[in-house]
Amino acid sequence: MSAGTYTPAPGAAPLWRMIGAQAALETRMLLRNGEQLLLTVVIPTLLLVLFSTVDVVETGSGPRVDFLTPGILALAVLSTAFTGQAIATGFERRYGVLKRLGVSPLPRWGLMAAKTCSVLAVEALQVLLLVVVALALGWSPRGGLPGAALLLVLGTAAFSGLGLLLAGTVRAEATLAAANLIFVLLLVGGGVIVPLERFPEAVQSVLGVLPIAALSDGLRALLQHGTGVPWGDVVVLAGWAAAGLAAAASFFKWE
Repeated sequence: MSAGTYTPAPGAAPLWRMIGAQAALETRMLLRNGEQLLLTVVIPTLLLVLFSTVDVVETGSGPRVDFLTPGILALAVLSTAFTGQAIATGFERRYGVLKRLGVSPLPRWGLMAAKTCSVLAVEALQVLLLVVVALALGWSPRGGLPGAALLLVLGTAAFSGLGLLLAGTVRAEATLAAANLIFVLLLVGGGVIVPLERFPEAVQSVLGVLPIAALSDGLRALLQHGTGVPWGDVVVLAGWAAAGLAAAASFFKWE
């Protein structure tokens, strides 16, 4: 036995392993939070079932579930990437969790990457559940799955950036109130359940450039109407993603 056999070799784990471990922890925390599950899983599923089976809102010709499913998928992204992440991150910032994680071997951008991976994991479960429920209700998607995946990823980036910007610039209590209020407003006026055509023309042009409207309309064009990739919606989401992530990186306060 040579000298030094039992000498420890301290050192940080590989970066990818640190990000993976943090992402797994973030995902477990999200799935164990009853309030977050209500917001991210229960509410979108209930809305899909309710408005697909009860004639409350006029959704145009064709089965209601064909119109509603793309919008509810967009709502699921909004609830997880924006509302849920903003609230959780805001209180982590308030209690000093982010400050402590910020001085760990995991770099700050790695922590943000882990949070994004956690959001994507939860969204995958959401999408799977909603698709199963929608198919049981008679949904008939018309294709465009690669384009739909692109829109969902861009929508996640856009809402994630905006959620982190909100969580990193205002107090946790204000983040809680603002995130929930924005969720409700976008649910009503973002083309999720009520078609944008039902709003006055002067308002439609403003609502049409919101990320939730771009995501809803883009998914609807692909999955309901079977059109090609809606590049206009892709550009809108890419713009929101770039602006939101850049603003979050510039103005996020860790303490």
